[in-house]
Amino acid sequence: MTAVRRHAGAKPRGGGGAAGKNAWLAADGSKRWGEKFFLLYTPFWLTLCLGVVVPFKLYESFTELEYLVLGLVSTMPAFLVPLFLVGKADSIRSLKDRYWVKANVWIMIFSYVGNYFWTHYFFTVLGASYTFPSWRMNNVPHTTFLLAHACFLFYHMASNMTLRRLRHSTAHLPQSIRWLFDAAWILAFSYFFAYLETLAIANFPYYEFVDRDVMYKVGSMFYAIYFVVSFPMFARIDEKAEKWDLGRVAVDALGAAMLVTIILDLWRIFLGPIVPIPVSGRCGQPGLAWFQEQNQSV
Repeated sequence: MTAVRRHAGAKPRGGGGAAGKNAWLAADGSKRWGEKFFLLYTPFWLTLCLGVVVPFKLYESFTELEYLVLGLVSTMPAFLVPLFLVGKADSIRSLKDRYWVKANVWIMIFSYVGNYFWTHYFFTVLGASYTFPSWRMNNVPHTTFLLAHACFLFYHMASNMTLRRLRHSTAHLPQSIRWLFDAAWILAFSYFFAYLETLAIANFPYYEFVDRDVMYKVGSMFYAIYFVVSFPMFARIDEKAEKWDLGRVAVDALGAAMLVTIILDLWRIFLGPIVPIPVSGRCGQPGLAWFQEQNQSV
């Protein structure tokens, strides 16, 4: 009888004990540590960019080099700090099996595709433009590739935890009702982050829009498409007992990116720009929004 009581009171192995007490946290110890780390790391780059550089207008003296350094300083801790500050669950895992590595790989692929390709939808559909000095690839500043990685890590960690909590609260409901709650939350949370980001950089004068008010309301809906797809897909990484390898992580991120690309292009074709787009910013070929009529720097 004593043995039965001892067995019943034992904590589950595999680093899942904390998750039983808190429905916000992942059952897997590595994922739980990774999500906490990325959330705690967020105030560092947010304060640097939106608490120092923008309000003090330090960007006015920035050249291409300073913008690049800002992006590197904001993003590299996500890769470097966990190498030295190792969580308990990660201490017994190889590097490739740690959640923070998988999360970085997924977000790196997704945000790279987003910057390289989807930024041109911002030019040709939303009427946006970057006017600060920067080294570019496919006419997209290198700095935005880097800062997008830090931003997307924060958004997806917040989504993971809130979606997990929601699913815990609705677990007793019929499956169709749970899906409705999931869909409504993902839509609302996606729009919230898209709108919040657009609003947060309003004081940075070198990210311009033809019509800022329309961008806030309608453009944020367009931007939210990124996260409507990515939030539920990213949340699946190591969420259950089966652990993902890096190959599956990469394929999943590419699949999410392809789905977003299809939806964005359907918007461009069937709904068109949300504002009048100058001729210089229009798409040069009807099927490829990222090919511009004018010669662009690569």
